[in-house]
Amino acid sequence: MFNSLSGRFLILTMVFVMLAEVLIFVPSVARFRADFLLDRLERAQIASLALLADAMIDPDLERELLENAGVYNVVLQRDATRELVLSSPLPGSVDVTYDLRQDGPFTLMKDALVRLADPGPRLIRVLGYPQQDGGELIEVTMESAPLREALLDYGLRVLVLSAFISLVAALLLFLAVQRLLVRPIKSVVGHMQRYAEAPEDMRRIISPTSRVRELREAEEALQSMQTQLSQSLRQKERLAQLGGAVARVSHDLRNILTSAQLFTDRIEMSEDPAVKRMAPKLVGSITRAVSLCESTLAFGKAEEPTPVLTQFNLAELVNEVLEAERLAIGDHDLSLSEDIPATLQIRGDPEQIYRAIANLVRNARQAILGSGQSGEISVAARVEEDAWVIDVTDTGPGLPLKAREHLFQPFQGGARKGGAGLGLAIVTELVRNHGGTLRLLDTGETGTSFEIRLPMGDVG
Repeated sequence: MFNSLSGRFLILTMVFVMLAEVLIFVPSVARFRADFLLDRLERAQIASLALLADAMIDPDLERELLENAGVYNVVLQRDATRELVLSSPLPGSVDVTYDLRQDGPFTLMKDALVRLADPGPRLIRVLGYPQQDGGELIEVTMESAPLREALLDYGLRVLVLSAFISLVAALLLFLAVQRLLVRPIKSVVGHMQRYAEAPEDMRRIISPTSRVRELREAEEALQSMQTQLSQSLRQKERLAQLGGAVARVSHDLRNILTSAQLFTDRIEMSEDPAVKRMAPKLVGSITRAVSLCESTLAFGKAEEPTPVLTQFNLAELVNEVLEAERLAIGDHDLSLSEDIPATLQIRGDPEQIYRAIANLVRNARQAILGSGQSGEISVAARVEEDAWVIDVTDTGPGLPLKAREHLFQPFQGGARKGGAGLGLAIVTELVRNHGGTLRLLDTGETGTSFEIRLPMGDVG
């Protein structure tokens, strides 16, 4: 009972109704006590009318009148004269006097609770106003036991009625909560359990049906979450399939490039000056392509391989990147420049740093060529106190807003139509493998600037 929502509502409703009845009980008991005493005064006044009609009455009749009124004596004050109208011997002295003419609500409630708590017999005097202008004051003396018995009987009836009301109210609320809250919540939980069995199945996504605003908002939020999760799972499944396909293609491509590498070894033996000049670059490009295929196969199994750290000349590596890009530029009005100290040595994996810079330069080149405008791409480097900083800046059209929202996420941050959105994700992972960071410094109509920051300490 306590572990269910409707059960807790049932218990709390009974408690709150009983609490409300207790707050009503005290004033009602006080009102009952006051009415009881006023009734005794009225009976005594009626009994006294017999004496007013006949100055002399039989003692037995007087005793009978007092017994019927439930009092020992009656005192009336008329025309400023107090007169003992009816009387009988008192069993003792008066313990307490109650003046109903002056008692306020709090005094009445206090006297009622005191009388309920005091079980002993008491002789009390009660003062009040006579009915129908029968005088200025009426005073009676009576036992307190009948008053206490009437109070206990009335209080017991009020408590029984309160318990019955609270039980009925709690039961009605229990049924209402079951229908309006618990049943819809169980329905939502059932949808969640069925969806958890096969989250890829879009048919199991909940459809909001509740008319209760809060529950409908919860269903709509759950629907949105399930839709996004299902789409993400389907996308991951497609990416896994794509990864398997890429791995197979890379495997075959590696074999093809390995054969091409054997042919380039023969080309290097040519005596033609132009061939001798271009052969090393061709060999380097094929070697990098083979290395990229092997890295792709490794990526299909895990992540990018751990970088092999060596000291290398950054200016020479950047020059190789720019030379490869110049071949792809052709006759377009696009200039490439570098601002790197000729003797700058950095510590890192040359192949991975080459790929990172090449990806950034290639993205900039493709953006400028796609715009049809002239432009410039610059690679600069500087040494700071604890890091090497490489800036790749271009004067292209800038990154679109959609690309900026998921810039470094694979297959989502593509800035070029038809692009896969892998370039910056690869660069991010390569730089992170060196303990560094990749940041977008600025982008707009005047160009884009990226910063690669490589720490000088060992990669942890």
